Amino acid sequence: MDILNNLPSQKGRVIIVTGANAGLGYETTLALALKGARVIMACRNISKARKAREALRKEVPEAELDIMELDLSSLQSVRNMAAEFQTAYERLDVLINNAGVMMPPYTRTEEGFELQFVSNYLGHFLLTGLLLPNLLKTPASRIVSLSSIIHKRGQINFEDLQSEKSYSAQNAYAQSKLACLLYAYELQRRLEKAGHTDTLSTAAHPGVATTELGRHLPRLLFTILSNTIGPFFTHSSREGAKPSLLAAIGETTGGDYFGPTGFRELKGKPGRASSSDLSKDETLGKRLWEVSEKLVGLSYL
Repeated sequence: MDILNNLPSQKGRVIIVTGANAGLGYETTLALALKGARVIMACRNISKARKAREALRKEVPEAELDIMELDLSSLQSVRNMAAEFQTAYERLDVLINNAGVMMPPYTRTEEGFELQFVSNYLGHFLLTGLLLPNLLKTPASRIVSLSSIIHKRGQINFEDLQSEKSYSAQNAYAQSKLACLLYAYELQRRLEKAGHTDTLSTAAHPGVATTELGRHLPRLLFTILSNTIGPFFTHSSREGAKPSLLAAIGETTGGDYFGPTGFRELKGKPGRASSSDLSKDETLGKRLWEVSEKLVGLSYL
């Protein structure tokens, strides 16, 4: 990874990557391991996580990699993982809220949440809140939220957050990714207001990267897109992970948002990205935060 040459060593630092066993999470973990970080691979499927760790150690034999079980669709799993982490570690330098699902069939979790809303956004909202004490006592810590260019098509439907009245897989995905970005900006505002200037909230999006997220697209459509126009508008997971790395360990200020800088931010060299006016709406961000606190049963900042 060429941008690694300009990023600082992460030796002695502890970093959590959610969804670290595949796609963007795997490539992010690989880059951080190459920089010397101890990476906690927070994954839903432990078997897949172990296989990923074996592959990572073939590339970086000295990699410090721990695995913790985390199913973001279950708030109880989020609480369990946070407790496990806090038993094992005191410091937390970077939390990269990377994991997610994209456009699955309508699924309602046992706790009553629409799968995309809880997996992409709400579970990370709770995880960050639970781990905030560790982040705040660690110098120069960061929280990275993963969004998407589709956030620009998103709306927050407070009257039907869980898509119980009607469900569009694409609209629910766009809502969840807009929520991630609203959260990143509101988190930075609240950190600043509380005087926690040594902890930053940043965000990133991968452009259009070839990852497992596309598994819910119709197989024929996915094959056609991948083999025809795909190469012109997409890039690899390795390239797609670069904005996340800039947000996590590059030069930045609180509230920065990174993504590819090519045509329509679909692919290209990583740099600062643009986001919708709605994503920056402070009233909307505050309302979403307060609703989220009630949904997860945790208030912070």
